[in-house]
Amino acid sequence: MYIAMNRFRIPPENEQEFRERWLGREVHLRTVPGFVSFQFLKGPTHEDYILYASHTVWESYEAFVGWTQSEQFRAAHAHAGNRKPLMAGPPVFEGFEVLQNIEN
Repeated sequence: MYIAMNRFRIPPENEQEFRERWLGREVHLRTVPGFVSFQFLKGPTHEDYILYASHTVWESYEAFVGWTQSEQFRAAHAHAGNRKPLMAGPPVFEGFEVLQNIEN
């Protein structure tokens, strides 16, 4: 398994619009081979930003790479540069190989 995460620092004045943009978007992940699950996360609030993260679980690193090269990926990110920027800086990507997975 492979976990792909993006961290976003969102100024408080942009939080509502950022959340609406994420929660109201069309989801393309379900149609991609190797997709397991997705979580949209809200983290701690700091003085000048609120931390958010996207957390996507893939069957493998190869499945994740396949997503990044897919038509679904292009469709999901088609308008990313055309809208008002809501983040304090670019997103920070982190990728993790799962070494242990314990489920209930």
